[in-house]
Amino acid sequence: MSRAALVVMAAGLGSRFGDGIKQLEPVGPNGEIIMEYSIYDALKAGFDKVVFVIRRDLESSFRDAVGKRIEQITDVAYVYQEVEDIPDLYRERFAGRTKPWGTGQAILCCKDAVSCPFLVINADDYYGKQAYTEAYQYLTKGSNGSGTEICMIGFVLKNTLSDNGAVTRGLCQAGADGMLKKIVETKNIEKLEGGAVVRSESGDQRVDADSLVSMNMWGLQPEFFSVLESGFEEFLEGLETGEAKAEYLLPTIIGGLLEEDRASVKVLQSSDKWFGVTYKEDKESVAASVRKLVDEGIYPEKLFPAPDCR
Repeated sequence: MSRAALVVMAAGLGSRFGDGIKQLEPVGPNGEIIMEYSIYDALKAGFDKVVFVIRRDLESSFRDAVGKRIEQITDVAYVYQEVEDIPDLYRERFAGRTKPWGTGQAILCCKDAVSCPFLVINADDYYGKQAYTEAYQYLTKGSNGSGTEICMIGFVLKNTLSDNGAVTRGLCQAGADGMLKKIVETKNIEKLEGGAVVRSESGDQRVDADSLVSMNMWGLQPEFFSVLESGFEEFLEGLETGEAKAEYLLPTIIGGLLEEDRASVKVLQSSDKWFGVTYKEDKESVAASVRKLVDEGIYPEKLFPAPDCR
């Protein structure tokens, strides 16, 4: 079986989730968290390594909540995304920044931990089984291994909206050949009766609820790290001193590569329904969704063994 890794981005601050760490909120019948269902699906599909991108100050609580269980069943690595983890040339310029630099930086942190094709996911998103099966097949059999040959799991917008507030999604355009043409990172998308809307200061704009969107589920090759590395320096160079909010985001990075004809992105579409804990109010509905999947036999009552405390 060909090797492939799952990279779980879990370094988010959870700012919209009050004082809790949203990635570690239990939603399963035995205290499982969302990422454990993702890991279960990925391992069943063929992935054989899990790389957790976390904050160093959360390492102890993260290992206790999930890491120790996963370490018993597969190869695990931890990498740390920190705001100061940037080239030395730029550290003084951005010394006042407190927030890490986004998903592009998160993946770049993995360069010494991943040497095989890998799939990127958000820790607090449930994607469904189909996505992992298709991604594994593409990464290990459908790709030629080029650093600029990428796959993206595309979801239907209406299957990815929260009942409790706005979300950010990458709105996508794909050609008849299944290749991605364009992606636009779009904030403040809210669910409406029979559709969706993008809220903005310049006015609300309706958006087709059947639109294809990215959920930050990308299949990449290890050669892509060099693309991220050079691009990160260009990104930092273009910022004003003290810039506090700009982020180096995977959809924006890949969208730029597409515009410059420097990459190709195969869209692997999934009809599965997404769910996630974006807001504290989401937890109850997510737990109910997980319970339903367990009752239907999609998942066992207990996903993984308890940590070995010896």
